[in-house]
Amino acid sequence: MTATVRKAIADLVRGIAPHDASEEHDRQLALDWIDSGAQLHRTAKPDVPPMHLVAYFAVTDSTGAMLLADHLKSGLLLPPGGHCEAGELPWDTVRRECPEELGIDAVAAAAFGPRPLFVTVTRTRDPHGLGGIHTDVSLWHVVRADRDSITGFDRNEFSAVHWLTTGQIQALPLSGLDPAMHRFAAKYQHRLGQAAQDHGSSV
Repeated sequence: MTATVRKAIADLVRGIAPHDASEEHDRQLALDWIDSGAQLHRTAKPDVPPMHLVAYFAVTDSTGAMLLADHLKSGLLLPPGGHCEAGELPWDTVRRECPEELGIDAVAAAAFGPRPLFVTVTRTRDPHGLGGIHTDVSLWHVVRADRDSITGFDRNEFSAVHWLTTGQIQALPLSGLDPAMHRFAAKYQHRLGQAAQDHGSSV
């Protein structure tokens, strides 16, 4: 990985305005990790190195509802996403993974653009006893799509997909979601409202 890529990733993380103390903590953890010179991208599945970069993308429609998928390996309801490959910036990962997982091109939501909205540092789960537990440093993006444009999904990754409002997401037990999902939904809804007031942006 080049110094240019490392700096670009650090700049993306520094550009995230934390929504709460937990995100501020994870943002600083991520920056310290990046600045340490550690290998950021996964080099071998599932856990080499044991801490590596991930790009989530929350697909949203014109109403602000969000697509979540039943993830086979984790057993959780998650946004789509994937591990960043060597030399990739997170938005490059989104652009690669979105067609692979949902059959659509990634279009950044107008209110947010291609920069990440949210950052988390999370230990993965191993519900099937397969091993390979590791730590994901995840940058969360927001993608815009029409519901009827998604006619399928990668059945090697997901068993089903669902469109949910942020209120419905926050009403679900956190045990079945990414540990930060409620917080992400709250930040997304808050920033969406700010963007609409400030600029009249569409979702």
